Amino acid sequence: MERTLILAKPDAVQRGLVGELIGRLERRGLRIAGLKFMRVSRATAEEHYKEHSAKPFFAGLVEYITACPIVALAMEGPNAVDIARATIGATNPANATPGSIRGDLAVSIGRNLIHGSDSLASAKRELDLFFGIDELFDYQRSAEPWIFES
Repeated sequence: MERTLILAKPDAVQRGLVGELIGRLERRGLRIAGLKFMRVSRATAEEHYKEHSAKPFFAGLVEYITACPIVALAMEGPNAVDIARATIGATNPANATPGSIRGDLAVSIGRNLIHGSDSLASAKRELDLFFGIDELFDYQRSAEPWIFES
């Protein structure tokens, strides 16, 4: 079982597409382990995008993600990172496959609706940035029956 971070970016929130994004991920078999509607602090944004810190678009990324509320999700399931990435589509919507979130709904590379972790290592680091351990539901320790096997 894997977990990945999904961010419904400000353009998704402003356009009323959060439910659509979550629905598409859930229909692919992922389930929500954590969810919060929030404003991202400058410090969190800078840490989240630190691999881009030397690039000319870094300041714009930080300004954009901190300007308006987002929805942060911890999604889990078998192969969660790869399933989420395939569902999301290419970073540039012009190159995203029709049927993917970005291929169907995104407007531009700078307003591409959604972030998904690109690896298990990134997912761990990013989930720790956006969620405390007490903010994530543990399906495997729940008394409720669930579809996925542990």
